[in-house]
Amino acid sequence: MADTPPEPPPSARELLRQRDYLFFWGSRWTGSFASQIQSVAMGWHMYVLARQTRSVEESAFLVGMIGLAAFLPVFLLTLPAGEAADRYDRRKILLMCLTGEIVSVLILAVASMNGWASPALLLVVAAFFGASRAFFAPANTALGPMLVPRRLLPRSIAWNSLAWQSAAIAGPAAGGLLIAASPQTAYFAVFALYGLAVFFVASIRKDATPDVNPGSRWQLMKEGLAYVWRQKIVFGAISLDLFAVLLGGATALLPVFARDVLHVGSQGFGVLRAAPAVGATLVGLWLAAKPLHGRAGLFMFGGVATFGAATIVFGLSQSMWLSVGALAVLGGADMLSVYVRQTLVQLVTPDAMRGRVAAVSSVFIGASNELGEFESGVVARLLGPVGAAIFGGVGAMVVTGLWARLFPDLRRADRLE
Repeated sequence: MADTPPEPPPSARELLRQRDYLFFWGSRWTGSFASQIQSVAMGWHMYVLARQTRSVEESAFLVGMIGLAAFLPVFLLTLPAGEAADRYDRRKILLMCLTGEIVSVLILAVASMNGWASPALLLVVAAFFGASRAFFAPANTALGPMLVPRRLLPRSIAWNSLAWQSAAIAGPAAGGLLIAASPQTAYFAVFALYGLAVFFVASIRKDATPDVNPGSRWQLMKEGLAYVWRQKIVFGAISLDLFAVLLGGATALLPVFARDVLHVGSQGFGVLRAAPAVGATLVGLWLAAKPLHGRAGLFMFGGVATFGAATIVFGLSQSMWLSVGALAVLGGADMLSVYVRQTLVQLVTPDAMRGRVAAVSSVFIGASNELGEFESGVVARLLGPVGAAIFGGVGAMVVTGLWARLFPDLRRADRLE
């Protein structure tokens, strides 16, 4: 009897027929676009305010402090946020979180318009924003797989990443133009985009309440932590992201490089911020059209190693266009590793556990991004911005080699299906 031919991979057209997923994708894009503009505006605003009275190194340190202020609430609220995403309607959680982000950006807009913005206020708002994102990330990650059939999951993850990365291209460039007009212009634009994201989330019809496992809230939280620890592929993937990006977070220093290393001003800063997303989007388009079918683990490790090497090139560069090219390669490599990590984690995690696993993953990602900004600020205070970038790139490459030895199952991971 002849073997049954393998089922052809699902097409992008099938994904586009999922109505609720399209609204989810729209909310992901507009929310990501808004947060990118807000991040650019707050980083530049902090640096400009700090440079009025402080040195380059001290001002770079304060830019890094924004990351720490945003991360601490994420760290403290991770377990209850994950448990909430596995107990309550994930769509309603997103709506409440977006409301919190609207409040945070309105505070910044009003403060800028009335002239009482300060580094201290920016840090307080960053912490408030971080508290909203603590609940947003696990609910958002867990909601996506509920809106598509399982066979469309790898393709939907590629498109989810593409939404974020394409918004990250437009966001920094738009942020650079908006803050050139005024900080409050940027903040009011973010307010409008968050409002649009609320509309998209509210348009999702599917019941987004998960099946709740029995047990107390504390038992469910412990169960999520235990699951991540037992699943070595999950733990290895998210911890690799933590340490590699924690050390290689030189992009947090882009305000410093734009103003005092490359001397390209706020518009050049927008170009530099957009460059990683350009590379990531190109890779994301490739992955959306042709998802990986083998050697997934090796692709992920190769992506992280390339990320580290490109960070070193960026740190050494004295040319605007070489810096842009290095950042584009960095972004493309990061996109590849993130795609593999997210797909592996989503495929091996049952729906009833996705919120808690996503919460643990989000705190690792938050640590890699926000604490990476803090680490870069501290190292820049000691070694200067160029030394901090080189240090981070070398550290990311070392972590890649170490994790490849510590997690052989992750290195040998093959098919994403």
